[in-house]
Amino acid sequence: MKAILKKTILVDLDGVLNTYDGKYDKDYIPPIKDGAFDFIKNLSHKFKVVIFTTRNSMLVYKWVVENGIDKYIDNVTNVKEPAYLIIDDRCINFNGNFDDLQNKINNFSVWYKK
Repeated sequence: MKAILKKTILVDLDGVLNTYDGKYDKDYIPPIKDGAFDFIKNLSHKFKVVIFTTRNSMLVYKWVVENGIDKYIDNVTNVKEPAYLIIDDRCINFNGNFDDLQNKINNFSVWYKK
């Protein structure tokens, strides 16, 4: 039987998977966000799920295990590895137009500050 290679999706931790609200504490990761467990579980059926974060990886691994999503996460990294998609609360999708991009940058606000 031929193994199916899954495409990778990088998922940010703070502001996406947890209840981060902008108050960063290097020693504390906020609780898992409602719906995040099912989201990651479902995503893992079709994709290789990698948590992409600048946080201490050992602290993140501990958080992943404590929240029961360890069986759905393939890796934790701070390296932008090749990926099909990146899911982040602080990113802008480039549509090929630099004027649009500049406008998006000038008007950007994270979802939890709106």
